Amino acid sequence: MTSWPVHEGVFELGDLEVERGGVIRRARLAWQTHGTLNAARDNVIVYPTSYSATHDGQSWAVGPDMVLDPERYFIVIPDMFSNGLSSGAANTPEYPEMVTVRDNVLAQARLLKEVFGVHEIAAVYGFSMGAMQAYHWAALFPERVRRAAVVCGSARTALHNRVFLSGLLRTLEASPEYLGHGQFSAEPVAALKAFGHIYAGWGLSQDFYRAELFRTVLGAPDLDTYLKTDWEAGFARCHAADLYAQALTWTHGDISANDLYGGDLPRALAAIEAQVLLMPGETDLYFRVADNAAELEHLKAGILKPIPGVWGHRAGSPAGLPDELAFVRAAVQEWLAT
Repeated sequence: MTSWPVHEGVFELGDLEVERGGVIRRARLAWQTHGTLNAARDNVIVYPTSYSATHDGQSWAVGPDMVLDPERYFIVIPDMFSNGLSSGAANTPEYPEMVTVRDNVLAQARLLKEVFGVHEIAAVYGFSMGAMQAYHWAALFPERVRRAAVVCGSARTALHNRVFLSGLLRTLEASPEYLGHGQFSAEPVAALKAFGHIYAGWGLSQDFYRAELFRTVLGAPDLDTYLKTDWEAGFARCHAADLYAQALTWTHGDISANDLYGGDLPRALAAIEAQVLLMPGETDLYFRVADNAAELEHLKAGILKPIPGVWGHRAGSPAGLPDELAFVRAAVQEWLAT
């Protein structure tokens, strides 16, 4: 039980056309809210989900003493397409081959307007793919979004990041269960195991493994056990079609890849009116500090605060990591207060 109101539901979007072609039939957008919407309807924080995450899986960051305070803000967690709760490649017949970050954000904007009557967004806070969505919110609706926190994310998926994602996609495609077009005849158990091992090499830094923090902090007796319990088991619970679809969404993430900006990333960044907090992990292998530093040059109002430490990408989702959590919480609370 929480001391603040928590509600959840599913928003029926109807047949939803997506920008790269195709329709999500009878599209559904799952959501969860924390806190109370004020009378002015201007205390909303949108908190999109990250890769394969659901609203329950990331609600740990919500609390009076956590990163996002539900006693002050009305926090809306929309579930990204293909996360297992919203419509996705694994549960929707004839699901489009490509659903973009923009498609997700436009659906979320409808949720805010049609379900909650909300137009102005106090802040968008996101980690990883959630951070990509936060950046898209700020670029697509510059007049509506006051703040955007981009935690271990970027405005455009970097080439090195895309190489990692290509490895994941090619691994799934190599499975005998793969039918093409992101679909599978059955769950590819061996491929998902390999998928988890690839991910483990990127999700944490070289320094994390050198220090054997999987053993001394996370409690695994050895490396093999850590890979099995934390990575194999985690992805074994996912549907391969959903993982494939979200990896494509991630690969093509780009706030400027639309009619508004015509692929001009500096112009898209310069159009953002929001106060942007960029918080890359100091040792993140996906979303590098250098990528955010390059973006910062084009933002009207941006702050770059790398999260220190050896936890790599995991630093941006610091449940169970006291130092990293304290850093993120303090940085976000200070940023929201200014």
